[in-house]
Amino acid sequence: MRSEDITKRRWTEKERQTLRRVAGRQAAMDDSRINLKDIPRLTDEQLAAMVRLRDARPRKVAVSVRLDARVLSWLRSKGEGHLTRINDILTNLMEAEQRTR
Repeated sequence: MRSEDITKRRWTEKERQTLRRVAGRQAAMDDSRINLKDIPRLTDEQLAAMVRLRDARPRKVAVSVRLDARVLSWLRSKGEGHLTRINDILTNLMEAEQRTR
């Protein structure tokens, strides 16, 4: 199936009503009818590895920072996004400190 098949598909009136009803519930953030019983519980290891999802477009300010060569090497060894990783590490530290107050 291709995306064209979906966009050109002729919907029945019953299907349109169902889609409108579901879209209305989603827009109202009504998830009361979602069946979660078949979703397994997260393990302690999974919970410990979780990090908070941040805003998609946070406001950032350009700065210059000097790092130890071995710190920068370690960050780069983790793959692309080492500058974002620096921001995430500092954000996690800041939020942990705020929680302890």
